Amino acid sequence: MIASVFEELRRPWTAVCVGLLTSVAAQAASAADCPGHPDAIGTSRTIVVDPRAHPIIGTMQYGKTLPLQDKEVVLTFDDGPLPKYSNQILDILAAHCAKATFFLVGSQAHANPGGVRKVRDAGHTVGTHSQNHPAGMDRLPFDRSKQEIEQGIASVTAALGDGTAPAPFLRIPGLRRTDQIEEFAASKGLQLWSADFPADDWRDVSANRVYELAMQRLEAKGKGILLLHDIQPRTVTALPRILRELKARGYRIVHVVPATPERPATPTEPQQWQLHPALAPEAVATSRWPKVPKFASAGPAALSAPALSDLDWHTSDLGVRAARRGRGIPLPPVAPWPRQTTLPPADTLAALPIPARSIFKLPEPTFANALASAARGPATVAQAPSTEISSAKLTGKSRRQDRTAAAQPPAPAGQAAQAPQSAAATTPKPAAQAKRNGRSVRVAGLKKR
Repeated sequence: MIASVFEELRRPWTAVCVGLLTSVAAQAASAADCPGHPDAIGTSRTIVVDPRAHPIIGTMQYGKTLPLQDKEVVLTFDDGPLPKYSNQILDILAAHCAKATFFLVGSQAHANPGGVRKVRDAGHTVGTHSQNHPAGMDRLPFDRSKQEIEQGIASVTAALGDGTAPAPFLRIPGLRRTDQIEEFAASKGLQLWSADFPADDWRDVSANRVYELAMQRLEAKGKGILLLHDIQPRTVTALPRILRELKARGYRIVHVVPATPERPATPTEPQQWQLHPALAPEAVATSRWPKVPKFASAGPAALSAPALSDLDWHTSDLGVRAARRGRGIPLPPVAPWPRQTTLPPADTLAALPIPARSIFKLPEPTFANALASAARGPATVAQAPSTEISSAKLTGKSRRQDRTAAAQPPAPAGQAAQAPQSAAATTPKPAAQAKRNGRSVRVAGLKKR
């Protein structure tokens, strides 16, 4: 029993040790294959791929990449050859005995055929990158895109000068792929290369920034295809430091070549073509970003009615949490509101009590009466002067009417008897008249003065 337990514990450690020994042996062999450069990272192994079996690779756009082991890196360079900088890149790679894949532009190859042959003679893989490197290849008419691809291959083939064609590896400028381009490339037996992480060396950044981005993104992925450009001076400055740091951190360089009848593809399993097989495909970048989910429903969704327990407030531990944080006053351990409410059955009619008469009796307090009396007192006092003025005016008016009546001839007896009554009926009380015409009386008095 004890022996079996030790046997089970020994197996994982044996696998780890074998893996470490294999890694060390690969590093030693790589350095040994680079005479005169003991610090070189070298090339740990070469893998042969069949473009027809795997037409698209690179997790920057697709759900699969090259079948790499952990801490394995594939170096790729775009846009060359440009002699001023491409030759320096070739010298740096030669000093480290590191093999890479170059995606050459057709017009550049036509202008510098010697640079294309230097890449081939140094043992690197020669791929293509269109004829003129259009910035928006995904916006071009499909016939124009197809022409860019075919002319780029023809120009690089002519630059090689020995009748051989470049590797059937193609990278679209700016990674601006379309479905039609992918279908056309597959029909021609071309393998479309994206990348797993870039270093942004085509941007206006420093060489130190190129190094930082390359290492940070590689550490985040753990392995993959590194996208660089051999026409940038910042790449020439950053590349030696990148290669030294790759070796210091235990990374290994892998060279990729296409399969031929004489050179069959490296045997692999389907999961090896995923960057992280344990992760779901949605965790890997795809070519259709931002990814829009497609919702499919068999019919109208029927949601269950919420239960009363769904509305329950779980607040029994709020006081404990507040005390533990040490801020504010702790809440009571039990919420002040009831946790559950008992409702009558749904078919029960609600019966409300009849309100009593006492509810509608509004007793008037004593102090309210006192306040009302106090409010009326000052108003009466304030109206006294205006009342006196109105009385004086009315007295003057009645005197003028008496003089007018004396000047007129005497009326008959019946009419004379009715006159006092009508005068008494039509003459308003002085106080009431003063209240209605107090404002006009005052204005008239001002005009007289």
